[in-house]
Amino acid sequence: MSVHQTSEKVKYWKMESPQTCCEQGHQNLEAMKAGMFLRKVKSRTWKRPRHYKLQEDCKTVAYKSSWAIKSYSTFSISDVEAVREGHQSEALLNVADEFPADRCFTLVFRGRRGNLDLVADSAKEAQAWIRGIRALMDNMENMDESTKLDQWISDWFLKADLNKDGRINFKEAKKLLKMMNVNMNEEHACCLFMTADKSESGTLEGQEFVEFYKMLTERTEVLDLFHYHSSDGQSLSQCDLEEFLREEQLEREGSHEHALQLIDRYEPSDTARKNHSMSVDGFLMYLMSREGSIFNPERQSLFQDMSQPLAHYYISSSHNTYLMEDQLKGPSSVEAYIQALKRGCRCVEVDCWNGSNGEPVVYHGHTLTSKILLKDVITTIANYAFKASEYPLIVSIENHCSVEQQEVMARYFRDILGDMLLTNTVEGVSSELPSPEALKRKILLKGKKIEKESESPTGEVSDEDEAAEMNKDILASESPSTDGKKSKHNLCKELSDLMFCKSVHFHSFEHSRMSANPHEMSSFSESKARKYSKEAGSDFVLHNTRQLTRVYPSGMRTDSSNYCPVDMWNMGCQIVALNFQTAGMEMDLNDGLFTQNGCSGYILKPEILRKKERLFDPENPEGHEDHHPLLFSVKVISGQQLPKVKQKDWSIVDPLVRVEIHGVPLDQAKQETKYIDNNGFNPRWNESLQFTIHTPELALVRFVVEDYDTTSRNDFIGQYTLPFTCIQPGYRHVHLLSKDGTSIHPSSIYVHIKITQL
Repeated sequence: MSVHQTSEKVKYWKMESPQTCCEQGHQNLEAMKAGMFLRKVKSRTWKRPRHYKLQEDCKTVAYKSSWAIKSYSTFSISDVEAVREGHQSEALLNVADEFPADRCFTLVFRGRRGNLDLVADSAKEAQAWIRGIRALMDNMENMDESTKLDQWISDWFLKADLNKDGRINFKEAKKLLKMMNVNMNEEHACCLFMTADKSESGTLEGQEFVEFYKMLTERTEVLDLFHYHSSDGQSLSQCDLEEFLREEQLEREGSHEHALQLIDRYEPSDTARKNHSMSVDGFLMYLMSREGSIFNPERQSLFQDMSQPLAHYYISSSHNTYLMEDQLKGPSSVEAYIQALKRGCRCVEVDCWNGSNGEPVVYHGHTLTSKILLKDVITTIANYAFKASEYPLIVSIENHCSVEQQEVMARYFRDILGDMLLTNTVEGVSSELPSPEALKRKILLKGKKIEKESESPTGEVSDEDEAAEMNKDILASESPSTDGKKSKHNLCKELSDLMFCKSVHFHSFEHSRMSANPHEMSSFSESKARKYSKEAGSDFVLHNTRQLTRVYPSGMRTDSSNYCPVDMWNMGCQIVALNFQTAGMEMDLNDGLFTQNGCSGYILKPEILRKKERLFDPENPEGHEDHHPLLFSVKVISGQQLPKVKQKDWSIVDPLVRVEIHGVPLDQAKQETKYIDNNGFNPRWNESLQFTIHTPELALVRFVVEDYDTTSRNDFIGQYTLPFTCIQPGYRHVHLLSKDGTSIHPSSIYVHIKITQL
């Protein structure tokens, strides 16, 4: 990577970028660097002092227990998503009588990592950390690409300079190569080192280290592409860049203006910008940018029609939202609701049971999962419902409470949610549900309803919910002779009247077609949904053009594992509920689908799944009149700065890339490259993979990078998933995400994409 701008800044390397933010909150950062003891709180009985200290790089916090002599653990400031002040977590609320709010704060991490609840010895010390971390977060957030690059080189310098003398000897340089995930023979490494050592001092300082880094990171595959399109071999004129955008990136309209915009945006040289030309530095910066990524930026913001009926959208949905871990003994927490809602989830689940002192509780009934108060759950929903998306939030209620506690439930929903709660159902008013646009910033409750003709304050309803379904499955396996009688329970009219969507038992597709109202919703276990998709795919698709369908994981998934949501989306099922707390391929697919359209949690289903006249069967896409298959060609060219899987110095990854297609059964496919020995820093594959896509509007593409292992299962390095319809053709970077779905910048793979009609 060419980094000429950095050279002017480097004399003796002492982290210049963070210093700018240090000037404002200098005292806070100095206090953090000096280090202090903070109490880490997990519960009322678990409160232990830890020594926390901001490292010299102003990007890392090290911590250790009071009894540990040397062993510091660390976390990165870039992993912190938010800092909450006061008693804003369950753990800190539990110790509110012991520690005042002005000494307490919570660090909220990205992904699925648990929060860190801390208590300082004084309000002043708490503020030093709260303001200091926020200032550092703002600083990182506002860095441009050039500054990020300076930071990246500077980080490596600090890591390599083991004796902290401001220079790097060859022994330190060899250790650096191992840290950078590259296995280079000593002779070649020595040659690079001596070339960079212009002063012939046997060490590298400032600018010499920049030269060493430049040689290490030189992207010959990008240089070749640059020279091929450059008319003078030195730079890309506006015309050269326009030609590249049209011929390689397949841009049509406005490529002349776009070329000029890219030069203004990414070219670091003032002279080149004035001449309307782009250097190789600017070209690489463009290719590494959001605009040069595989995901079409126009589809990342809200671009879909949001005025169609709710049944025409996929809705990001969580199963047993209150659970942080497994389904049997793990903790329940309001934090799980916060995490799901922040990720754009638009349907959460609340399982209500009788609690002590007349207070309904939320937990996974008949298990050892912990209990939380319903009023705390509703308060959390009220606070976080519309932080990530303004579109309607559906709260799916499983009600196991007595009539008395149902009255308490109804009061909490009304009083806490206030005007956000939508209670007037569309029953008898319209032939279809309202649109997400019409329901903006509204919370819709879904649950059992008493028949509308009932005037009684209570009414009997059958137990048709998920828990009953699970119990039925267990009973059936233990005693096949049990009769089909449905258990009944009483429902309070006050709660019933708040339900916008009515939970109903599914009889048959014909029964639903003849008599179902649009606000009625049936829930299917994953196995039932699969059964119907195999036996009556077209009928299922037609049903989902009018009715909302919810699918949930099998009761046997006690480890909170997930089923593949794509099978359900193929049928047009809208509310495909997953265990958000469990990372893996299934949640990657969910995140991939819902990353488009402004992360609003609503994705307009393809037209083939919305048309009532022309039936689509996912099992037979070739039989559809609009069948136009595409050839999808991916050339996997290279990888950049892949993370180490094992943190041992000698351990270097052997990476391979797998491309997976998830969609209708005919499109399901995966292919992978060969693995590259001992190079996670700049592996080169140059391998082409080809796929036939029969139903592109339902396909998702998942790029997976793994560390090849001859004796055991490959280790996961990173992945990136996106809808096929959001892919940009041409030379693109795929920016990898961790298992948790968080960025592992600057790790990426460089690909060439070609999509052609068959």
